[in-house]
Amino acid sequence: MCASVQTLSGSSRHRPQAKRPRARGCRLQPSAVLTPGVPMASLSRALRVAATRPPRSLARRPELCPLSSGAHPTAEKNVPYQRTLKEERGPWAAAQGPSRPLPSTADVVVIGGGSLGCQTLYHLAKLGVSGALLLERGRLTSGTTWHTAGLLWQLRPSDVEVELLAHTRRVVSRDLPEETGLHTGWVPNGGLFIASSRQRLLEYQRLMSLGKAYGVESHVLSPAETKTLYPLMNVDDLYGTLYVPGDGTIDPAGTCSALARAATARAAQIIENCPVTGIRVRTDDFGVRRVAAVETEHGSIQTPCVVNCAGVWAGAVGRMAGVKVPLVAMHHAYVVTERIEGIQNMPNVRDHDASIYLRLQGDALSVGGYEANPIFWEEVSDKFAFGLFDLDWEVFGQHIEGAVNRVPVLEKTGVKSTVCGPESFTPDHKPLMGEAPELRGFFLGCGFNSAGMMLGGGCGQELAHWIVHGRPEKDMYSYDIRRFHCSLTGHGRWIRERSHESYAKNYSIVFPHDEPLAGRNMRTGPLHEELLAQGCVFQERHGWERPGWFTPEGTAPVLPYDYYGAYGNRAHQDHAYGKLLADEHTFEFPPHQDVIKQECLACRGAAAVFDMSYFGKFYLVGLDARKAADWLFSADVSRPPGSTVYTCMLNHRGGTESDLTVSRLAPGPQASPLAPAFEGDGYYLAVGGAAAQHNSSYILAVLQDRRFRCQLIDSSEALGLISIQGPASRAILQEVLDADLSNEAFPFSTHKLVTAAGHLVRAMRLSFVGELGWELHIPRLSCVPVYQAVMAAGAKHGLVPAGYRAIDNLSIEKGYRHWHADLRPDDSPLEAGLAFTCKLKSATPFLGREALEKQRAQGLRRRLVCLTVDEKVPVFGLEAIWRDGRVVGHTRRAGFGFAIDKPIAYGYVRDPSGGLVSPDFVKSGDYALERMGVTYPAQAHLKSPFDPDNKRVKGIY
Repeated sequence: MCASVQTLSGSSRHRPQAKRPRARGCRLQPSAVLTPGVPMASLSRALRVAATRPPRSLARRPELCPLSSGAHPTAEKNVPYQRTLKEERGPWAAAQGPSRPLPSTADVVVIGGGSLGCQTLYHLAKLGVSGALLLERGRLTSGTTWHTAGLLWQLRPSDVEVELLAHTRRVVSRDLPEETGLHTGWVPNGGLFIASSRQRLLEYQRLMSLGKAYGVESHVLSPAETKTLYPLMNVDDLYGTLYVPGDGTIDPAGTCSALARAATARAAQIIENCPVTGIRVRTDDFGVRRVAAVETEHGSIQTPCVVNCAGVWAGAVGRMAGVKVPLVAMHHAYVVTERIEGIQNMPNVRDHDASIYLRLQGDALSVGGYEANPIFWEEVSDKFAFGLFDLDWEVFGQHIEGAVNRVPVLEKTGVKSTVCGPESFTPDHKPLMGEAPELRGFFLGCGFNSAGMMLGGGCGQELAHWIVHGRPEKDMYSYDIRRFHCSLTGHGRWIRERSHESYAKNYSIVFPHDEPLAGRNMRTGPLHEELLAQGCVFQERHGWERPGWFTPEGTAPVLPYDYYGAYGNRAHQDHAYGKLLADEHTFEFPPHQDVIKQECLACRGAAAVFDMSYFGKFYLVGLDARKAADWLFSADVSRPPGSTVYTCMLNHRGGTESDLTVSRLAPGPQASPLAPAFEGDGYYLAVGGAAAQHNSSYILAVLQDRRFRCQLIDSSEALGLISIQGPASRAILQEVLDADLSNEAFPFSTHKLVTAAGHLVRAMRLSFVGELGWELHIPRLSCVPVYQAVMAAGAKHGLVPAGYRAIDNLSIEKGYRHWHADLRPDDSPLEAGLAFTCKLKSATPFLGREALEKQRAQGLRRRLVCLTVDEKVPVFGLEAIWRDGRVVGHTRRAGFGFAIDKPIAYGYVRDPSGGLVSPDFVKSGDYALERMGVTYPAQAHLKSPFDPDNKRVKGIY
């Protein structure tokens, strides 16, 4: 398969095509559908026969074909497993009733008996939940789990996913066999990632470096070494491969049977052949909707907690409860070959550049992949169990050429069976987990994008902790349903576009600064058109368009989604945004690095204006608002009106759910665009926009559980926000605002209502980049005139517009934390160097205080450390951190400090011997960062080397 795909600008990038790119020396012909049931001599014949048929529309409704047990010719629909749970029928099946009587009550009801349902039940039982019950409409695994390929790859470009996969591997390879005596079907035959381009090899080297922080053995092999390992492979077009000996495959029936036995041995119950028909909801005396019961065809079960593990059918279960579940159903397929001599014991293969995988199946291979034109299952049937679709060779045929190119013996190998079943896919190719914001007690464990087997163990454990303890043990924000804004979870076009793109790009290289092209311009700020005219290149964060950086080459609008030319759409050609995004597809510095540098240095030397309108902006007001603020926020925010406090918001384990600013308001009877009318106390909260839904949902849950009499009012859309930062910011704003901006009249961490160009705004003296500066919080209709006035006043002072790429580099250079990067729900403020945000010297109780006090008394086992590198190499995060010749962690966040002229990164450091990590431990070691397999000497710092005395934020230059 060719090593790269031509970009819109003619350079190499990974953009899915409606048909796969051609291999060297040959051309993939149009595909068509083979006649069902006709024997197929080989994969190459399948391609030739398909090429003789006229193309057909993909818009037709596919036939729903249940699996038949009779004898069929070659290439009939069938899964490759020797055993499925379909054949294991009990005496209850004939009566079509539930497999056992329904209990009247249950502590937790899990809906769906696939991988996630069984794993969740098992882990609930291990946590001591004796009243856990699983309801399955048919038999265990009968939905989508039974036909899964069951691959497990240990390395992913996410530290959390590496941990989740490691737990799944422990469960299937060790825990379940020890607990039950059953074989789960785990086969550790290894995994091999194929690199047909230099960029792909760099990606694999990045994964290898991350794996060292977690003890995952991996090796980058040359083409010759790859040939020795896998003699049947064509390596002529390879740059190298990544070999992970501990990867393998999971048998769905064996694993779910073992999970069921282990769970029921701990008093959990499983009832099959029991469809759920409804979710009963009650409204408590505080006005909060809560789960009350589960309705079935055979009776109701009272329960306060439901877990939706219904896979493709999760949307239907959600609708029963009034919960939006943002996923789509698609056909996903693989074929199973006849016997191949010499394939035994070979590792599984992912050829990402050809978008295919090759799974070892005894003495044969399963061949599958991801295409740019998958078939949507438009009307999901509720009468579907152990079923498969007819394979559409018009769609699947595009994978054949890549498979034959990689393993040439497949050209003359017959196809034994085809497997085409439904799978659920989500807008960001991440699962949907956690408690739904619309309904308390309703949890999601669905949308696993065909990765439910390999993520099931880790996610089942975290979901069980979520239910029992109120939050998971790990940072699961990337999987939390609350990551999506409520305006998007029911938006059909956005869900469909984003889910399609995520599917089509599943095997594309994960570049650090890539952006989606689907589902764009859903939520735009009041300055969107103004910034676009200035050359703004926008980023997308959960529906919001926010400024990324500013190109001097003209406007770069994001065009409507073209589905990469699939389904009869015409692919966009030579559009500006696509060309600029193609330049980002690199692990080196992008061509526009100097533009971002100029934005950063302008902020350090003069001033920059940042549009931060996508920030979440909320009012917390009411009679109990002060009690709520004291409990919610780790810092003391009960200061006089006019004060602004940077604080964290913690969970009961002391982990950081958010960092934000809280401004105390004076009460008033008159509502205005900048403050609601309220009695009691009031606070104005500003939080990063990507986490706004997470924050509001978390705060509301705490208010409900503690029964505080106050309101949380969302004004995120009603207000804009611009921030002017830099040495010249005071001089610029003094011309625009009708207030004295001197240190004495307007100290740091204060706010007041002022007039800007004739418009009332709330000004705050704050900085997120380490400079003198102010934020202006502006009613939406006033944003454009105020922004224009600021730009006009700043022209003679060197003011420039800047974006979040500059913010990222400026803030990391100063040492300011970014939530969900170097500060996450599994990190405490003490570990992150934010002890100053915690009111531990006061007697005021707050959420997470007990955990922090315990951690402080015991000492820190890890600590966030700043690392700089003298050699000017790009760093992005996930680099392994070496100390005295041993790996002690990995970087969470990285960038370039243009003022100090060095790469800079932050990561948590541990003592490999298990001891405490003191400041002396940090300062005493010799450090290095491993970037893509190459180590670079590094210097460790306990605080940022840039302006360590904080003079600049005070206006001292």
